[in-house]
Amino acid sequence: MTHRLAKNTYETELRRLQAQLVDMQAWVQASGARIIVLFEGRDAAGKGSTIKRVSEYLNPRVTRVVALPTPTERERSEWYFQRYVAHLPAAGEIVLMDRSWYNRAGVEHVMGYCTNAQYHRFLHQAPIFERMLVEEGILLLKYWFSVSDVEQEKRFRSRNDDPMRRWKLSPNDVLSITKWEDYSRAKDTMFVHTDIPEAPWFEVDNEDKRRGRINMIAHLLSQIPYEVIERPEIEIPPRPESRGYERPPHDDSKIVPDYAATL
Repeated sequence: MTHRLAKNTYETELRRLQAQLVDMQAWVQASGARIIVLFEGRDAAGKGSTIKRVSEYLNPRVTRVVALPTPTERERSEWYFQRYVAHLPAAGEIVLMDRSWYNRAGVEHVMGYCTNAQYHRFLHQAPIFERMLVEEGILLLKYWFSVSDVEQEKRFRSRNDDPMRRWKLSPNDVLSITKWEDYSRAKDTMFVHTDIPEAPWFEVDNEDKRRGRINMIAHLLSQIPYEVIERPEIEIPPRPESRGYERPPHDDSKIVPDYAATL
């Protein structure tokens, strides 16, 4: 069993990698590159927390996190990939997808939210759709976050006991415990059909979240041919002398009460 990564080591290396992500983002803006990163995996596998670390210091106007809700009635009548197309990156953009079109190959299939015909159509169309994206010049990276059944249940119980994180636990999440093998078979089948040379799957062992985040971010950076962009120096000008401006009386403003003073 791999030992948990020490906190000091984790924080130091995370900071270094996040600085490289900032450099990578600058290159994406300058070069007009288009990048999509898919985060997939079992419930409680640590996708969301990894996305937070990836995006923490990035410009939200350049790097967007997409986490789509349950499709509407209208969206259910559309071509399955249609609502994802609207979120694809333009030049100079990065899209991080917290779950993606692979919902159909996982939860929708296992929980019976789609028909067998829709499921098999997806397995046929997904590689075609992804090849089209890559041929268009989009860099598509697909990550699957793996976690053991024991660790998954441990995280579920931790969420259930924490009022700040209980919202992250849904009835479907709990059902995934009883359908562990069904999800395993669905994942194996999905990989057989969609692990293509143009857009292969990369698996992240996320039993230890610290180690998994570091490994995923380091790998992401290794897959993008970015260069460090020299940024022009910015000089902060001296503040000019006052020209007689007087601030309105303090009592005329609706100031937020000083709650902190009561602590």
